[in-house]
Amino acid sequence: MAKILLIDDDKDVGSALKHVLEEEKYDVATATTAEEGLSRAQKEDFDAVITDLQMPGPGDVEKRQGLEVIKQLHISKPQMPVILMTAHHTTEIVIEATKYGAYDYYIIEKPIVHYPELLEMIEKAIASSRLMSELVEIGGTESTKAAIIGKSRTMQTVYKEIGRIANKPVTVLIRGETGTGKELVARAIYQHSERAHQPFIVVNCAAIPENLLESELFGHEPGAFTDAKVRRIGRFEQANGGTLFLDEIGDTTLSTQVKLLRVLQEKTIQRLGSKETIQVDVRVITATHRNLELAIQEKEFREDLFYRLNVAVIFLPPLSERPEDIPELVHYFLRRHGVELGVSKPSIAPDAVEFLRQANWPGNVRELENIVRKALLASHGYTIGVESVRAITASRFPALKSQQTISGYVAELLDGARKGELTEVLSVFMGTVECELYTQAIQLAGGDQSKAAKWLGVSRPTIREKLTRYSLLPTRPSDG
Repeated sequence: MAKILLIDDDKDVGSALKHVLEEEKYDVATATTAEEGLSRAQKEDFDAVITDLQMPGPGDVEKRQGLEVIKQLHISKPQMPVILMTAHHTTEIVIEATKYGAYDYYIIEKPIVHYPELLEMIEKAIASSRLMSELVEIGGTESTKAAIIGKSRTMQTVYKEIGRIANKPVTVLIRGETGTGKELVARAIYQHSERAHQPFIVVNCAAIPENLLESELFGHEPGAFTDAKVRRIGRFEQANGGTLFLDEIGDTTLSTQVKLLRVLQEKTIQRLGSKETIQVDVRVITATHRNLELAIQEKEFREDLFYRLNVAVIFLPPLSERPEDIPELVHYFLRRHGVELGVSKPSIAPDAVEFLRQANWPGNVRELENIVRKALLASHGYTIGVESVRAITASRFPALKSQQTISGYVAELLDGARKGELTEVLSVFMGTVECELYTQAIQLAGGDQSKAAKWLGVSRPTIREKLTRYSLLPTRPSDG
């Protein structure tokens, strides 16, 4: 249960907001003065702090004590997100609050009757706080904490790269397929850097609509676009002094890329709708599953931005290139989800582990985790057997049967989804058909990768990646 500290001298507002937050299952502590709130926040651990702007202070009837709370907490606990509540919204207050380290601000109109925006803000703040506070362990571990698992040679190389670049003031590009754990690597770099006690902000560029991403990153002024009613502080300003992780950077538009390039070159931003230049000190870590070199050729990614990002690079291998790590991953996920699901001593049969080790994992570590969790849930606390795992993976990745029509296969998948036996039908369909396409192409080409790539209209690096992903081992016909 997330812990929130609410600082407000207005008992009616404080009581109403406390009730709303407790309805959302938050553990809420309260303080009625800035002095009391600061004392509690500095002595106790909270996932977020919400403070009113104006509260009684020494010598004055009303003082902007909320700004002092933000300032003091940012000095002593910079990772603790503080949300400022104010009924007196002015440009100066917003600038001061941001400068002092506010996570965000919320304009209140008393009596408060509309909470969704504030609740969303709190949820994001808590998620950000936990990302910073939960340490990522590197290498094999017996714990259930967030960890990058694996002792294979390829993963040892990853660990060395994290150690080599963590403390260097350089931009980092993390490359790897979807589901390989790029965010964990970004967090590990941050936690081993000199900025580890400063903010760490995550933005998934692919998850935010194109027309909102620039506002999310750079903020906006009132009137910058249709729904821009108040000033919004962007993620670059929130991360000032710390680290900003831009996941799926390859999915950004060319116009956003231009602005990102400017930040990296000049270390300044402009909010949408403003001509004011704001200095920012942010270390940028990016990640992508896309082939950026190919995206440059297709005019979808700026070459100058690529060279700015491509300073320090970490390549995360797909699971198919480190099958020796699968048993350790399986047992780690058993422990982690065993705690979550209330299974005290989760176990799995050796032949089930071997089945998973030899399986094809196009979804990488994330897909393996989902399968382990599903098997654990279905086992009801008993040892997970190989038949159980085989049944789960068969329903997750049903094979395209010989002579089966595409329409018949689609009908089978959708029927499975309707019965609740299958999810993410599109992903399953595309993966199965792609695997079949590459299998037949490389067989028809007699193992000649160049010929198969030409037929399929893909590059040599792409076909090598797909052959590895789908465990296809092409061989040329013997002369005899």
